[in-house]
Amino acid sequence: MIPYFEGRVGPGWDQLGTRTSDEDYTLLLKKLKKRPIDYFRLFYADTALFGAREATLCGLKFFGVERTLFASDSPFDPERGSAYIRWGIEIIDSLDISPAERHQIYEGNARRLLKLP
Repeated sequence: MIPYFEGRVGPGWDQLGTRTSDEDYTLLLKKLKKRPIDYFRLFYADTALFGAREATLCGLKFFGVERTLFASDSPFDPERGSAYIRWGIEIIDSLDISPAERHQIYEGNARRLLKLP
């Protein structure tokens, strides 16, 4: 959801505390070394989006290929393990990205993150 709400966690949270009168939340911002949105960009995202192409594109734009992992919701699939996986593969295979970037999403990022060979 964060990529979709980028405006709220970007410019919106940059003004944290400016509209509250009961507590000074601006102090929280002063303790941060980065903008709140920059911390969200450090997260890893997955592709388990039930075939939602536009959501996949939104996530890739926000997190980048280097922080996107292939995933599925198996075994929670109406076809018992194939539709959501197949839809995810179809979307990733249709993206305008290089073979190296596709490899990163399918396995390279997970290997790096989990420190696997």
